[in-house]
Amino acid sequence: MPADSDPRTLPVHLFDMDGVITPTAIVHMRAWEQMFSEELARRGVAEPYTEQDYFTYVDGRPRYDGVRAFLASRGIELPEGEPTDPAAAETVCGLGNRKNELVLAMIREQGVAPYPGTVAYLDALGAQARCAVVSSSRNAEEVLAGAGLADRFEIVVDGNVAAALGLPGKPAPDTFVHAARELGASPEQAVVYEDAVSGVRAGAAGGFGAVVGVDRGAGADALREAGASIVVADLEELA
Repeated sequence: MPADSDPRTLPVHLFDMDGVITPTAIVHMRAWEQMFSEELARRGVAEPYTEQDYFTYVDGRPRYDGVRAFLASRGIELPEGEPTDPAAAETVCGLGNRKNELVLAMIREQGVAPYPGTVAYLDALGAQARCAVVSSSRNAEEVLAGAGLADRFEIVVDGNVAAALGLPGKPAPDTFVHAARELGASPEQAVVYEDAVSGVRAGAAGGFGAVVGVDRGAGADALREAGASIVVADLEELA
């Protein structure tokens, strides 16, 4: 059976985290909304932040790239700053760090649980499958541990790894390609699982054996147009 029909036939599986493994994408959406809405109000910008802004400018991108893209959409220019900037700083990094503090506070308050369908799919893959997490988040290790899934993945390529290695974030394919190579595979031997348009574009650009789009709100048509070879509402459909 072709990999596009049954991605389980490929040996390596590369999962985005937020929105694919855990429903933390919803937490991220709320944190982005709160941070940007407060920032726009403070600046007296009449055009509100919307859910569509999340999918257009933020979803799947590294944190600071998302800040930069959204601010540009409203004609706002801020200094870049440094990753060590405090959350109160009026810089791109400061706003990104402000959003991250909101996310961590929400996760601590609400906890995190994996999607049951994703756990079922991981079970269906079996012990022979080699799996990695490829996430723009810098909190991937913490979230995976909280979800009780850290032992399911051989490696985690997150925002910290990307920064340390100088790998561009999604929609560039570099983090996925790096993860595949770390597991001894070429892109053609690996499957990418993504819920973000930018992540699907990364998988398509990298020439992976299959790109599975998980529609958690981006829209099935948008995921297909971005290059998904398969689109499902939940990974349990493939288990």
